[in-house]
Amino acid sequence: MLTRRTTRLAGLLAGLVLMATTFAASVMLGTTELPPSTFIATLLHYDPSRVAHIIIVKERLPRAVIAVLVGASLAIAGTLMQTLTRNPLASPGILGINAGAMCFVVIAVALLPLHAPADYVWAALLGALVAACLVLMLSRGGGRAGPSSLRVVLAGVAVTAMFVSFSQGLLIIDHQSFESVLYWLAGSVSGRELSLVVPLLPLFGIALLLCMLLVRHANALMLGDDMVTSLGMHAGTIKLLLGLVVILLAGSSVALTGMIGFVGLIVPHMARGLFGFDHRWLLPACALLGACLLLLADVASRFLMPPQDVPVGVMTALIGTPFFIYLARRQQARP
Repeated sequence: MLTRRTTRLAGLLAGLVLMATTFAASVMLGTTELPPSTFIATLLHYDPSRVAHIIIVKERLPRAVIAVLVGASLAIAGTLMQTLTRNPLASPGILGINAGAMCFVVIAVALLPLHAPADYVWAALLGALVAACLVLMLSRGGGRAGPSSLRVVLAGVAVTAMFVSFSQGLLIIDHQSFESVLYWLAGSVSGRELSLVVPLLPLFGIALLLCMLLVRHANALMLGDDMVTSLGMHAGTIKLLLGLVVILLAGSSVALTGMIGFVGLIVPHMARGLFGFDHRWLLPACALLGACLLLLADVASRFLMPPQDVPVGVMTALIGTPFFIYLARRQQARP
């Protein structure tokens, strides 16, 4: 009989194989379909005189790498948000963190001479932090020990609406200044160079290190603040550090690809159904499944309105909205 550990290891291995398959599909499929032999030849012997090799190196490969990084980051951020709030409807998109990051990028573009996604990083992180603080303040009821799940969701919806409305207002007032970022605001992994990922790698690295250090405390947090205290750490400190991880992952992802929603909502539920609630297995599973989901959404976006690519944020919204409605109805049906 297979042990639970062996089953989980096999599941992670299967997820790794699935991610490799979807990664290859992302590189080979599109308006110009490329055979596997061309992909392998490009990796082994890149020839800048061949159009197919240029398409893979300049467009398809960066697009796939960024989809893996952002999909994994948003899925992990969503899992940690659901753990922090003990709310199955929580995610960076639902609770306004993505919208806050986007809004501050729009403000920065309007007020400062910013022209490249690499310049958006600090504005996006600041916006994510402000949005998280606003949701926390608005969701606290007077005289209550902590925010309820319903208040957190309502606060997140309100903050998201505020930031999105403000961003749209700026776009209408001065649309010429934002022509270069309109496609980015819809959420897209295309048109990005791998060089844009380099300044973000330290932030993703810090977030990964914190996840590894706090994984036991994240498990304890699901059982209550007292369990965290029994491990020798203050519950408030753990929540603050986990919140920092969410801000780093979500803010960096928005700075790189713009508004991509629902990945952080859908993937944690899929991973828990397959791997359980132990964050030692849940977080790696979320990273693999999040990468696969965004890769598949990106591939599908190329065939929805050919030859024009649909922003991948639109595809994730089409997939995620019915799932969100299902979760909300299931929560409402519970006593």
